[in-house]
Amino acid sequence: MRLLFPLGLAALLIAVGCSKDKDVEPPAALLKFPNTLPVKKLWGDNVGGGKKQLKLRLGLGPALDNGVVFAASSRKGEVLAVALDTGKQIWVKKLKLPLSAGPAAGFGMVVVGSSKGTIIALDAATGKERWRSRVNSELLSSPAIGENVVVLRSVDGRLHGFNSGSGKELWSVEQQVPRLSLRGTAIPIIAKEVAISGFDNGKVMAVSLATGDTVWDTALASPHGRTELDRLIDIDSAVRVVGDDVFAAGFQGRTAMLALDSGQIWWAHDMSSYRGLAAGAENLFVTQSDGAVVALRERDGSEIWRNEDIKRRGLSAPVETTTAVAVADYQGYLHWLDKKTGYLVARVRVSKGRVSNPPVAVDDTVVVLDDDGKMAAFRANPAAAKVAVAAPPAAPTKAAKKAAKADAKAAKAAAKAAAKAAKKAAAKDAAAAPVRPPAAPAPVPAPPQPQAAPAPTPDAPPPAAAPPPTP
Repeated sequence: MRLLFPLGLAALLIAVGCSKDKDVEPPAALLKFPNTLPVKKLWGDNVGGGKKQLKLRLGLGPALDNGVVFAASSRKGEVLAVALDTGKQIWVKKLKLPLSAGPAAGFGMVVVGSSKGTIIALDAATGKERWRSRVNSELLSSPAIGENVVVLRSVDGRLHGFNSGSGKELWSVEQQVPRLSLRGTAIPIIAKEVAISGFDNGKVMAVSLATGDTVWDTALASPHGRTELDRLIDIDSAVRVVGDDVFAAGFQGRTAMLALDSGQIWWAHDMSSYRGLAAGAENLFVTQSDGAVVALRERDGSEIWRNEDIKRRGLSAPVETTTAVAVADYQGYLHWLDKKTGYLVARVRVSKGRVSNPPVAVDDTVVVLDDDGKMAAFRANPAAAKVAVAAPPAAPTKAAKKAAKADAKAAKAAAKAAAKAAKKAAAKDAAAAPVRPPAAPAPVPAPPQPQAAPAPTPDAPPPAAAPPPTP
């Protein structure tokens, strides 16, 4: 029955979008801006593309580990590894399964999942299969790989832990699934000794890697509204962990910071997001449901900047580079926004297809995979941008030097002629002015003579003393 819920949701959304009583705003048009961040395409590849490629690649995004990019094809069931710098193919593994989750890479492993609940672990260096396991539900999000445990979310509301060496299931915990939810599941994250994941009921849960016991369980938001659509509060994006803080965002819910050890909410803002967020050293970057990109200060959640130039363009989750934040849209464009100001600084077109999954980045290199299976890598060069801004002017040509010399000579001649004319006019005015006689000297006034004070009479009062000066 759960498979019918996304179809029903799609039908309801289409009905709302086609309603004559409600105007739907179109995606923002792409405006021109000065490209201040140089971006170079390193390479491009095709990961199982073609007309038969499944368009809904909700759980198939690129992964990066130790300078190698891993990607998967849903149509052919292939997993491939290519070099990050050159795009040269290292290996290809044909699994012949309808892949729908992953790949995830780490600790020398690559793990993918299928729509039928199969989990496959491959060797990261050679692509050789290590083990297979299975769950009784569809997989739609990338796993999380730890040193001893591999953690996966399934669409039935369960979080599973598998032994990374053998593939044996160690534990499983469950959250209640609402009657209606968005298509997709959150990517779990491993931090310290716990696995953390969001769920369709708006909760964030931390589970012990060793035992599977629930460490804490926090509701990020509560459902409200009269209809099932209004009450959707899914957390379909991965949480982010920075130090001892956890950052999470939910659809029609809140964006919040929680304590890693207890799950206590330190701050929260009403901010809907189903794509997700990126967390840096000091700031948090969120792609809202309406397509606005917002930067928040991590310590208190205060807003730093907001960019609405690419609003309603079906943006992916943001990914952070050294100086910018990169997001992709529904027309295959990749946008770079300055981390300090939020202004657009670069844009390239990867393909003409939608990009649903977030790009991945290391330093200033960004890898993006569209829903048709086209993958490309781009590298920004902030240092070149600074050099370009501060570059000295070009040396003047011979013609420019000759013209400047002529202009200087003409200016000097004009100044000399003007000075001569002014001198001549001054002499003429002096000759025409009437001669006036010298003025008579002013008389010198005589000094005042001292006068004797009048003698007081017997009936007259004595003179009053002068008041003291006012300070």
